[in-house]
Amino acid sequence: MKVGIIKEGKVPEDKRVALTPTQCEEVLEKYPDVEIYVQKSPIRCYTDQEYQEAGIAVVDNVDDCDILLGIKEVPIPELVPDKKYFFFSHTIKKQPYNRELLRAILNNNIDIVDYEVLVREDGSRVIAFGRFAGLVGAYNGLLAYGKRHNIYDLKPAHLCHDLNELWIECKKVKLPSDFKIALTGSGRVSNGAVETLLAAGVKKVSKQDYLNENFDRPVFVQLRSKDYHEKKDGSAFEIKDFFANPSDYKSTFGDFLPVTNMLVAGAFWHPAAPVLFTKEDAQKEDFKIEVIADVTCDIEGSIPSTKRPSTIADPLYDYNPSTGNDEKAFTSKDNITVMAVDNLPNELPRDASEAFGRQMIDNVLEDLFVTPKGVVSGATITHGKKLTEKFSYLQDYVDGKE
Repeated sequence: MKVGIIKEGKVPEDKRVALTPTQCEEVLEKYPDVEIYVQKSPIRCYTDQEYQEAGIAVVDNVDDCDILLGIKEVPIPELVPDKKYFFFSHTIKKQPYNRELLRAILNNNIDIVDYEVLVREDGSRVIAFGRFAGLVGAYNGLLAYGKRHNIYDLKPAHLCHDLNELWIECKKVKLPSDFKIALTGSGRVSNGAVETLLAAGVKKVSKQDYLNENFDRPVFVQLRSKDYHEKKDGSAFEIKDFFANPSDYKSTFGDFLPVTNMLVAGAFWHPAAPVLFTKEDAQKEDFKIEVIADVTCDIEGSIPSTKRPSTIADPLYDYNPSTGNDEKAFTSKDNITVMAVDNLPNELPRDASEAFGRQMIDNVLEDLFVTPKGVVSGATITHGKKLTEKFSYLQDYVDGKE
């Protein structure tokens, strides 16, 4: 079986890779019948030379491979017919901007396995970049506050050689003694953000203390869904019911607005769920948030200030609460500074790739190379120019009916 690691073609460029050179060596040793070829790339975080030094073949194209591993969506002109692809397709939520991609995948008889839906029987994901999104997202929030008040200057994450250098940069953070940060979520993303906040010397406290106590050092609270939602009918909060019927709940995040200086949004948000706060909330005199690091990057979703995604090269912009428009970063002290980079793990591509490849080896490749029934089968969206049964709900999306 021939496996090809493709050159990323999406713009803006993505430097990550599914398997590092050392991991390719490990795979070849573990699966003797597998061959790995790496398509030449000038942008990949691991150079062609690093793969060659590991004994991995580096080639101009990987068209003769059976399985093609990527990260981001493959541009339609670069799709190779009759192959099995692995990448994040961003189609399972019927994203309009990728409708043509899914149509092209079907027309070219491509099997697409989406990393996002590689899940265990309990529904938990087996592979993800979430931790690094949280790590970098929280870091960028701290960077934004330092720039906003000109009190410290952090090196941008993408200029750090690796995660260790980012941790060293965190030691430069000097927040006011009464500073409070609210972090939403309890999954990979939010737990990654926790690592960064702790590295920056911010103390974790309980919800009750966060709301009611004053501290002589910067603190943060990690909020789970039950901490800022309640049932509209007054009955007890149940997490399974919340995910199944989000419209039956209302947000209580308003309790945090008068005491929070920075928000790091790391919780998954469903469009039927209540928003964290409204445009009107942001105009109130007791609204205290100056910086929002929206790791989830739901455009005009749970957070009204997230007007657009930002980029690694230009990660910050301002939201003007009075007009509801975005402006250049640091235009006014009355504005909210927003960080909404939508490909945060790409700022630490080597570390993120290494962690991702580890998950591929431990959780996916056995199913791919040895036992065809398993997580890979369940994450296969298309086969034989048709949607698989699990993803048949996408048919109207493909047909342009919705």
